[in-house]
Amino acid sequence: MKITDYIASAIGRLPKGYVFTYADLITQVNKKEAVIKALNRMAGAGRIAKLSKGKYYKPEQTPFGELQPREAQVVKDLLEDDGKVTGYLTGYSVYNQFGLSTQVSNTIQIGKNDVRPAFKRGRYTISFIRQKNTITKENIPLLQILDAIRYIKKIPDSSTAEACKRLLVLIEGLSIEDKNTMVRLALKYPPATRALLGALLDQIEEKAIATPLYKSLNPITKYKLTGVANVLGASDKWSIV
Repeated sequence: MKITDYIASAIGRLPKGYVFTYADLITQVNKKEAVIKALNRMAGAGRIAKLSKGKYYKPEQTPFGELQPREAQVVKDLLEDDGKVTGYLTGYSVYNQFGLSTQVSNTIQIGKNDVRPAFKRGRYTISFIRQKNTITKENIPLLQILDAIRYIKKIPDSSTAEACKRLLVLIEGLSIEDKNTMVRLALKYPPATRALLGALLDQIEEKAIATPLYKSLNPITKYKLTGVANVLGASDKWSIV
């Protein structure tokens, strides 16, 4: 079978929106240049789309135009390494999903233990947030909420007060085990994040769970979060002004 036919057949079996490189299609080193040329020809003919240098995807056409790949596909090489989780989508990438913002950003934010400078990939800017906790598949949803608390002032199209209301819903829906785990994870976050999480837990009558957070804070430090006092009754207790 010719390289072009083989590549076309292999791509045909991939789902639409799947991001791939030449390495996903063939393993023989001596075939690399031929595969890259075939992929570029297919991209030029519109049979596949090019995301960035060396990265392609099968476009999905809708009545409203071509769909872009999902963000997790665009950066999947930055989220796992040989099957091990090394990063997770966070920040702008999940605010819409969490109901914290109506905006969809061209910036994909990734939480990782080891960060690197931001860079462009196709239409997206990829940026990083340092995560001090060990990242696992199980704790990613909790880390995403904690990141939203940490960067609450930067959530687009939302006031701090409105974001707090939505965060209350998200946190109240967690199991007791997850709430306790979130508090443990929060101990590696900045004091302002710990204070706001404590006030949120206090609001939903989880004072006992929030105790480690309260003990971790400097009693004379104040945290300025305008509008929070209108939503969280215990904001004074947590030194939020």
